[in-house]
Amino acid sequence: MAFQAGGQRPAPRPVPVSTEAQAYLQDYAALLEAVSFPSLVLDHRWDVVLANSAFASLFQDVGPHPTAMPDENFLRFVLFHPEAGTVLGDHEARWCLPMLAQFAAAVERFGPDRELQAIRRDIAQDPLMDAAYRQGLPHWIRAVGESAVQSDGAVRPLVHPDPRWGATDCRLIEETPAVLQELGYTRLTLVLREARRPAPVPRRPRGTRRPAGHLSVVPVTET
Repeated sequence: MAFQAGGQRPAPRPVPVSTEAQAYLQDYAALLEAVSFPSLVLDHRWDVVLANSAFASLFQDVGPHPTAMPDENFLRFVLFHPEAGTVLGDHEARWCLPMLAQFAAAVERFGPDRELQAIRRDIAQDPLMDAAYRQGLPHWIRAVGESAVQSDGAVRPLVHPDPRWGATDCRLIEETPAVLQELGYTRLTLVLREARRPAPVPRRPRGTRRPAGHLSVVPVTET
């Protein structure tokens, strides 16, 4: 786990970095824990290196999954966890498709990265998601614009388990200091907004799983 229960300081996930960098990450974990909004540090594969208690609270009702827990790999959670849509509002259009587009860019940039290729194989196992990845993304990006793909500054819906927030929005803010950048990491914070959404996103009962096809609507290329 990238975070610990009971209000303890979150421990950095073990990574092959220098002693000095590891000490920096320990202190950065303390900084994250002082932030009231969900905040996490990711590597280029979306593996979670650090996450604070606010992040843990946001996903506290999400059931177990062997490969797609939010505190382990955030991309896998968004794409593959059957309960992702109970927290991430308008899941397909506002979360899944933008992150598929970001993943496609990462594959192009990093090439034969073993972990990224493993995610690509898992995408291929879902016919609708694979069709969206291979055929639909260019058309979708043209339709919504490049800005919809970016995380930094995006406003996306959430359903927080704390009724004080409930169905609301968050702004995604990326802030990556030089040391994290040198390590290949990115910090992402979900800044919860005060404005409440007019109607909550329906939540699936615990244990309810999606069918094999993850996406219900796939944007296709024009003919």
